[in-house]
Amino acid sequence: MALEFARRVRRIPVYPAADGYAVPGDVALLASNESPDPPLPQVVEAALEAMSGVNRYPDPTNAALRARLSGRYGVPANRIAVGNGSCDLLLAAAEALLEPGAEVVYAWPSFSVYPHLAALTGAAAITVPLDGDDRHDIEAMVEQVTVATRLVIVCNPNNPSSTAVGLDSIARLVDRVPRHVCVIVDEAYCEFNLLEDPDSSIGLLGAHPNLVLLRTFSKVHGLCGLRVGFALCGSEDFRIAVDQVRQPFFCNAAAQAAAIEALSHQDEVARRVERAVAGRLALVEGLRDLGLHVAESQANFVWLGLGPERDEAQVVRGLGERGVLVRAGTALGREGFLRVTCGTPEENDRFLASLRALL
Repeated sequence: MALEFARRVRRIPVYPAADGYAVPGDVALLASNESPDPPLPQVVEAALEAMSGVNRYPDPTNAALRARLSGRYGVPANRIAVGNGSCDLLLAAAEALLEPGAEVVYAWPSFSVYPHLAALTGAAAITVPLDGDDRHDIEAMVEQVTVATRLVIVCNPNNPSSTAVGLDSIARLVDRVPRHVCVIVDEAYCEFNLLEDPDSSIGLLGAHPNLVLLRTFSKVHGLCGLRVGFALCGSEDFRIAVDQVRQPFFCNAAAQAAAIEALSHQDEVARRVERAVAGRLALVEGLRDLGLHVAESQANFVWLGLGPERDEAQVVRGLGERGVLVRAGTALGREGFLRVTCGTPEENDRFLASLRALL
């Protein structure tokens, strides 16, 4: 007799992880929005030093990291939550906020973890299509908020469409959503957003206790492999709740030490953003020269439409055969599109040349 699992296990979709983790040889890894830049030597050294003490448990309160984050962002440490990547905080938010009869509102296509939140908890997922420019339709999202809504999520810049809405749109949203509804603005790619200062949204926290800004060390800091995310919160309540529903020691000692050290190198963050934006502009120009539709990217990746006459799977397969790995749009919520990470100049050129040959 087979094991009998909980009904919710059958509801939870499989996360569409990218290929390429075990691919040998010379491959351009442009599928997972990772930084092509390795971590700084000082960050690696901090992680290695922490490893010498791993016979002891890591600080379960993440006190030192939260103190450094507080100094960097001007948010009190008691209103900062840390997680094993930002996905950990999203799943914990679902556990803390959602249940059968509740609703979560988010745009689609957007981050592939969001469908897990309703499936995990039995809540209803209310999805709102992106507008004609592949941006969040904030007005349409507000209209979907009901008495059953517990959580509204805005991915800004949005993954996978790469687009962003301005601070005025975010402010309008949190002004109109009832105070008992949690609003999470998922800002994993905010450092690459040139619409305004990436930290401008922090000013909204003081007036909105229900607002949470979700961020990560995975992207611009290049720490995907260590998994460190954090939330800047409008009130302490969110941090207490997500800590309560998770296992202890959710952020390991090496990850905490690396993140603390990474915060000391904001000059390097600026340089990495500059390189990523230069790569982004080159990709957009090259793709538009091929006659392809490209969304207005504010992230470290681009979102392009192949057009109805081209087969998405065939293009992805052809790129893979040429040693270039990208993400197929079907797996991310929209058929006929590709999501392509901004890599090194050489990787970007390789992708454009391979795509040109295929088309």
